[in-house]
Amino acid sequence: MNLAKVLGRVVATRKEQSLEGLKLLMLGVAGPDGKLSGQSVVAVDAVGAGTGEFVLYAAGSSARQTQVTDRKPVDAVVMAIVDSWDIDGEVRWRKGDEA
Repeated sequence: MNLAKVLGRVVATRKEQSLEGLKLLMLGVAGPDGKLSGQSVVAVDAVGAGTGEFVLYAAGSSARQTQVTDRKPVDAVVMAIVDSWDIDGEVRWRKGDEA
């Protein structure tokens, strides 16, 4: 699993038929401090994430192991919306605390 922030949506009106109806999100890969690394990835949204939320995503063959993405040609899937994280017992980020 990888940590990322939802930057926005990706719209593709023409796509492989098995991808019809799936929401695509542009993710910015984040480090443990919540800062974006400059890398990005497009992922299928399996959990209803929105712009600005931190999420966990899976990539590679693991991305095809959700009910939403089973047997679909995807390489990344958002599978959790993050509420908080801590490192060594110190809360580093909590949803709603961002300024």
